[in-house]
Amino acid sequence: MPDFFAPCPRGLEALLRTDLESMGAQNVRAIEGGVHFTGDWTLCYRANLESRVASRILWRVKETRYRSEQDVYKAVFELQWQRWFDVGNTIRVNTTAIRCPLKSLEFITLLVKDAVCDRFRAHCNERPSVDTLEPDVRIHVFIEDDNLMLYLDTSGDALFKRGVRSHTNIAPIRENLAAGILRMTGWQPGTPLLDPMCGSGTFLIEAAQMSLNIQPGIARRFAFEKLKNFDAAKWKQMREQAIAAQLPVKPLEIYGSDLYGDALKTASRNLQEAGLAECVQLKQANVLEITPPAEQGTLVANLPYGERMGELDELAELYPKLGDALKKKFGGWTAYLFTADKAILKLMRLSPSKRIPLFNGPIECRLLEYKIVAGSNRK
Repeated sequence: MPDFFAPCPRGLEALLRTDLESMGAQNVRAIEGGVHFTGDWTLCYRANLESRVASRILWRVKETRYRSEQDVYKAVFELQWQRWFDVGNTIRVNTTAIRCPLKSLEFITLLVKDAVCDRFRAHCNERPSVDTLEPDVRIHVFIEDDNLMLYLDTSGDALFKRGVRSHTNIAPIRENLAAGILRMTGWQPGTPLLDPMCGSGTFLIEAAQMSLNIQPGIARRFAFEKLKNFDAAKWKQMREQAIAAQLPVKPLEIYGSDLYGDALKTASRNLQEAGLAECVQLKQANVLEITPPAEQGTLVANLPYGERMGELDELAELYPKLGDALKKKFGGWTAYLFTADKAILKLMRLSPSKRIPLFNGPIECRLLEYKIVAGSNRK
């Protein structure tokens, strides 16, 4: 049975492990930054189609020890790449490493590319072409100490590229991190949801898709469709079942607002192109002046970065005002604020009931939970 690895934003590994187990994955093991698992190819297709949290689904084709660059070349050359994809497919090699004793990762990348091409030339007298922008096949090399792992990427473009949002603002949050944050809030479809700093609308689109049972990968293509073992009939059946299970588009209790008209136009365009404009109510408003759209619900916000609001002292001025606005207007709501700024803990004048560590790429962040009770601000 094939071995797979699903990387994800750090902090979401437990969610991803639960999801994969519910899909029928075996030998599921979470590590920092992702989840190892085994399963059949139907599971691989399903994980690509349905996982809101994974960044990719990688098929491990080899794991071995090495001592030198020559060992790396030999390990790659020994694999029968021509059994997995066609010489006419374009390739790209990505290399990452932890505590790698070898001198140059760029050289390792070239070495792996040469070994794959040499294997094809030895087999069929031709070699695949390299395409670093839109390759048909991505080969991932991961080195840790003296351990070498080789993966074929079954996803293609990263899974957070849902095939729907094509317009972004400054410092957008990736879709799989936004989906993970929504899951961590405990929000359930049917509960009012408000993003008062919605930017390009990522939280809103993810929430609407969850509410209507729209699978995150339904609008895109995957690299596994280029592999020689691709079961087109199975994949067609899986997609048809996913589409049949979708709920009809209708107005939902999902609300978004933003101070900036340009951001709101972007969110509106993205919702329109995702076919979800009818589901979400948008309006231009200052987060400090907005009124709650329901008596209780979940508020979630990716707090602005310095580039968008101006200098950091403006953010320092915003936090206590935001705390006051939540306390005065949002009694009965639970607010979840996602931020990389530790100063907020002192300046908000509200005590978070939870502080969940998460990473936005390499940036360490916190998801702060505030259960709002009128008059609950801490002097």
